Amino acid sequence: MLGVILAGCAGTQSTLAEETVAATELPAIAAVAAAASGDAQVNASDSNRPAQAKSVPLDEPVTERSPEPSFVAKERPPEVAEQVPAGDDATDSVASDTPVEANQPQPLLILNTEVPPATTTRLSWSPSQTLEGIATPTPVLIVNGAQAGPTLCLTGAIHGDELNGIEIIRRVMYNLDPQELSGTVIGVPIVNLQGFHSSSRYLPDRRDLNRYFPGNPRGSSADRIAYSFFNEVVKHCDALVDIHTGSFQRTNLPQVRADLSVPKVLELTQSFGATVVLESQGTKGTLRRAAVEAGIPAATLEAGESMRLQEKSVKHGVNGINTLMSKMGMIERFRIWGDPEPVYYKSEWVRADHGGILLGHAKLGERVEKGELLGVVTDPITNVKSNIYSPYNGRIIGKALDQVVLPGFAAFHVAKESAKRAPPVAVESPAPGTDSVADARPAATASESSTDVELDTE
Repeated sequence: MLGVILAGCAGTQSTLAEETVAATELPAIAAVAAAASGDAQVNASDSNRPAQAKSVPLDEPVTERSPEPSFVAKERPPEVAEQVPAGDDATDSVASDTPVEANQPQPLLILNTEVPPATTTRLSWSPSQTLEGIATPTPVLIVNGAQAGPTLCLTGAIHGDELNGIEIIRRVMYNLDPQELSGTVIGVPIVNLQGFHSSSRYLPDRRDLNRYFPGNPRGSSADRIAYSFFNEVVKHCDALVDIHTGSFQRTNLPQVRADLSVPKVLELTQSFGATVVLESQGTKGTLRRAAVEAGIPAATLEAGESMRLQEKSVKHGVNGINTLMSKMGMIERFRIWGDPEPVYYKSEWVRADHGGILLGHAKLGERVEKGELLGVVTDPITNVKSNIYSPYNGRIIGKALDQVVLPGFAAFHVAKESAKRAPPVAVESPAPGTDSVADARPAATASESSTDVELDTE
């Protein structure tokens, strides 16, 4: 009998032990089930997103600093509602008028995707299709900071043969730490992907994309691409920097071009550090002019020549944009980069009067005096030489590479130095000929025109 009783007690203890173990495992099982349910919801949500908005990892073996943005969307942690004690009516009224998230970082909703704070991701913008009906997605890199702040947009290769801007944006984006960033940076290294693939300045239909902004949803192919990019990407920005190089065998001194009659644009240009500033409203149809007209402060950053990667120009551009972000309160910098450069309100492309072989004497960035020899054009058959002189005291901010030229060829871009600043051209007073989108370049004069300012790039 005693043995039976002891056996019964042992069985009871075993049953109690099993129930105790089962009870201790319940929280872990519940956590696993919740995680599985969350994963299922995320997967279900992802399945409903358009293909071009899907985040994918970006391969980048070389890093500028650590930690490096991965440009892969991270799962957003659950938000915990703050418990606020009940108060009197006056206190409740004040609290209700002040949004809790006013100074908190917010997710960015762009291209049908929500990018949470403190994350990096890569999205795709698909502006058009090839003749075979295949979409041509353009990568859009996004770093959304852990702190609230402005949204800066960086665009490159609107002309597909301009490479320096691509590398400038790559270095800037991969050097950002979302944990230390205040605000958001949107980088589109290659806007004109089709032109980039064919090493062409233009779209496949030979149109210049930077003459069609803000675009037209029912217009030409260029109009539709411009409209899509402007509305799906640019309108999310508080400021924009469009990066270009010289074109048609010309090179540019690193410089910022902007409409200085707009106060917010003027403030933007003063934040680039040691960079020359050239007053220029911008040809109608350019991205920066369309952005300014839409209320988004914008400037063009020029650096170097097309079809080449130039380390000096790239470093200058990276330093300028980092200085800009520092002055916008987006990142912290421990030193100020360089001394301020002059602001020029007048410039002129000096042209060759005769055809032949152009050999330049003046160097890029060099200061020249009125009447100083800039270059010589020599007829290869008759050996007749034609000199090109500076029309005034100024600085070489752009020049043609040595090459064979025709009469009227724009050879040297000279910015005029003036002891007294000329007033900037008002937005409501465009240069002659800039009202027509079809004729993208305004009529030129013998001494100065907006055409000459925009001829080499924008």
